[in-house]
Amino acid sequence: MASAPSLIDRHGRKISYLRISVTDRCDLRCRYCMAEHMTFLPRDRLLSLEEIATIAERFIERGVRKIRLTGGEPLVRRDVVELTRWLGKHLGNGLDEITMTTNANRLADHARALREAGMKRINVSLDSRDPDTFRFITRHGDIHKVIGGIMAARDAGIAVKINMVALKGLNEHEIAPMLAWCVEQGFDLTLIETMPLGAIDEDRTDRFLPLTAVKDDLDTRFDLAPSAHATGGPARYWTVEGSGTRLGLISPLTANFCDGCNRVRLTTEGKLYMCLGHDDQVDLKGALREGGITAVDDGIDRAMANKPARHDFRIERDAAPAVERHMSVTGG
Repeated sequence: MASAPSLIDRHGRKISYLRISVTDRCDLRCRYCMAEHMTFLPRDRLLSLEEIATIAERFIERGVRKIRLTGGEPLVRRDVVELTRWLGKHLGNGLDEITMTTNANRLADHARALREAGMKRINVSLDSRDPDTFRFITRHGDIHKVIGGIMAARDAGIAVKINMVALKGLNEHEIAPMLAWCVEQGFDLTLIETMPLGAIDEDRTDRFLPLTAVKDDLDTRFDLAPSAHATGGPARYWTVEGSGTRLGLISPLTANFCDGCNRVRLTTEGKLYMCLGHDDQVDLKGALREGGITAVDDGIDRAMANKPARHDFRIERDAAPAVERHMSVTGG
């Protein structure tokens, strides 16, 4: 592969993390993320496996050290394990890590193959362990199947981190028990404020729960020590004393996290988004198909020159979402 300059955006931030949404489809319908009836991209508009790998390799060549596969739900794409194997060939040769964010609904079937392909860590989106609440949030999910997937990943040797969106009046009473369960199981936990992405069937203000209040409550229940752990990502971390569990807080509304942003996002349609909270994008699929590797590099350069300083998320009653696309399009 021809060499190209490292990825430095116009604000001087080094971009070392690529999130790839391999599909916009999902086998659940979480209320804060999707409308109940979604229109997904036709399959002929998606990047092929080979095109995803080719674009990813350009990013690796230019300094990306971590790739996360996301969706929608990445495991609904049949060739995602093959893609993981393909990318796994670069581990130790430019790439430090391949990870995935999944709802774990299909994880039991794929955990061992993912580990053999080189995946050592995985994030699982899990907002409740109560069967009825979980079914309500996801509209039809089976918590027992999801827990089975989580345990299959752990048994395969994959470190698990739970991602939990804090939802007022719905799961706030489960947050402390979720952290206690993660300590018991040896998992990390990251709490996330709901983000105003895409039109949904509810008003997000009804469910917005600021993590400042959540952290105050957890401090009365756990001995939390500030952690110097940093990933270049949006989370701030604490360690639960007496355990190996780390608690992360992602607060896009109460604590802007953009100063150290090190990431960009490639959609399954081949659009490169420079920020989760902005609609500006570069079409890398068109660039690859019309101009090859040189055009892809030119597109990446344009993205670096236009990456915004920060998002502009706000939660206001009856306000339009920050961007029209749903979370499933860019994978969070």
